[in-house]
Amino acid sequence: MFDGNIRTLQRIAAKMQRVLIVDPSTPAVRLLADQLRHVGQVQIFSAPTVEAGWSMARTIDPMLVFVEHASSGCDGQALARKIRRSDLACRENPIIMCTAEATAEAIFGARDAGIHEFMRKPFTIKDLERRLEAVTLKPRDWVEAVQYVGPDRRRFNSAEYKGPRKRKADAAGTPAARLSQALRIVKSAATALDSDPSQARRALAAQAVELKKIGTLISDPRLAEAAAALEACTTGPTAETLGRQELIARIDVLMGFMGEDAGRAA
Repeated sequence: MFDGNIRTLQRIAAKMQRVLIVDPSTPAVRLLADQLRHVGQVQIFSAPTVEAGWSMARTIDPMLVFVEHASSGCDGQALARKIRRSDLACRENPIIMCTAEATAEAIFGARDAGIHEFMRKPFTIKDLERRLEAVTLKPRDWVEAVQYVGPDRRRFNSAEYKGPRKRKADAAGTPAARLSQALRIVKSAATALDSDPSQARRALAAQAVELKKIGTLISDPRLAEAAAALEACTTGPTAETLGRQELIARIDVLMGFMGEDAGRAA
């Protein structure tokens, strides 16, 4: 929980020096900007529409983005999805939805769009400080898949949490859990090479790096070599010359590890 310590404030401020607020309400923007300035020296940029927010995100490279809900005429979920699936430098930076419409549909929609935190209007400075601390000092793992791009949606998937909703497979990121998730994402990305080629290749590249690390961690040179071969097909110097069939062939090699991951690295 936020402790109000000056050093904590300084650490938070260092990670949110440029903040973009996308909200059609001028009073709401003004209020949020005033509260953010209490945290530290923060540059505030604002945009009244998704289109203007996208243009500004490309220009200023925001370290933190606040968005509204679609009912306001400003579809923050759509903007979040566009940022997450882009090549912008800020694509992995925190996004907070700040809206008066705190319905289950809005909350789950925000989560599935890759939004980090949800804050209901009206909010207190303590509400804001807690969200800022969460997104700047307690980052979650990043998921680079096809159907979903954003922070890990399992909010309790952290080493700090030991409660009843903690999954055994989570276990603070055991090799077995990491291997299983990476292979599932590779499989999903392979099926999306035609429908969503850009994100499919991005997901494959990210999982190739992850699988290479896991192969080294569990001392499996076959896995590490197969992952390196996939990486060369997506981001390496030969990525442009290797064709789709070669990419599929390298994916198929990795799919051979799916039957082994249940008993592997446990």
